[in-house]
Amino acid sequence: MGIFERYLSVWVALAMAAGVAAGLWQPQWFSLVASLEYAQVNAVIAVLIWLMIYPMMVQVDFAAIRDVGKKPAGLLLTLVINWLVKPFTMALLGWLFFRVLFADWVDPQTATEYIAGMILLGVAPCTAMVFVWSQLTKGDANYTLVQVSVNDLIMIFAFAPISAWLLGVSDITVPWSTLLLSVLLYVVLPLLAGVFTRHYLTRRVTRHGAATTDKAIVAFAQRVKPWSVFGLLATVLLLFGFQAQTILSQPLAIVLIAIPLLLQTYGIFALSYFVGCKLKLPHNIAAPAGMIGASNFFELAVAVAISLFGLHSGAALATVVGVLVEVPVMLSLVWFANSTRHWFAHA
Repeated sequence: MGIFERYLSVWVALAMAAGVAAGLWQPQWFSLVASLEYAQVNAVIAVLIWLMIYPMMVQVDFAAIRDVGKKPAGLLLTLVINWLVKPFTMALLGWLFFRVLFADWVDPQTATEYIAGMILLGVAPCTAMVFVWSQLTKGDANYTLVQVSVNDLIMIFAFAPISAWLLGVSDITVPWSTLLLSVLLYVVLPLLAGVFTRHYLTRRVTRHGAATTDKAIVAFAQRVKPWSVFGLLATVLLLFGFQAQTILSQPLAIVLIAIPLLLQTYGIFALSYFVGCKLKLPHNIAAPAGMIGASNFFELAVAVAISLFGLHSGAALATVVGVLVEVPVMLSLVWFANSTRHWFAHA
């Protein structure tokens, strides 16, 4: 592991703190960045998210999907949790907390936006950071790759309709054009860029054999990885800069949003992990399956929330709190998974 993965929570925390400080010090600069929009998509955020996602997409190998039949249970578990359970439990928790339990503390319009942000997080299963969580739990790298690849394929077709339906159920009007544009920008195009990059690298070294091809792809991913790191930290810094006033003036809002997100994350992990144990999956498949279910493609959720509701909306704040919560929570789940490896017969 590199220094970035080893101290991930430290770098993200520093980016958050720097973002809040910069947002208070130079609010006019963040207002200028916020104004750089086209078709409700912020240009700066779009570039940074591309930088963050592209190196991960290069590692997605759709050719590996043909080997799924050898161990289908782990993949089926991931798909059921991510697409038939997680989006709906997130929407339910959002409604329960902000329409019922916290109704006296949050005005209806803001509550609606918080629920929207949570829904967007729930419909976006993790694509990038799951490779880190899998590595930390000594997961099967190839199987994790298959799980992520299949999730990405499904996300192309399922993210927009499920998001629109759940947001509609929550009485939130969603412009389909913006939602589809976001999927195109942040899922389809990065995936295609990754596929074409792999194809180009494969053609260059194919005469030297498969092992050499794999090494070339890994080497390329390592070369562009610093851009992914920069994209992540710069995105976090900007998001917390945009929300600096809200974060300091409404600390209670951060706590209120974090509570259902924490319940969702730990609950989904527990369900996925323990079902994996009951299915007698190997630990190196069950642990990454739990991590994929628990974590979110927050880059996509943030981008769509900004596109649909604006940089300073409650929906954007909810997705930013998702970033705040995810790293320390996922590290705690990594510790738990490693501590319970003995539960699995094939650990």
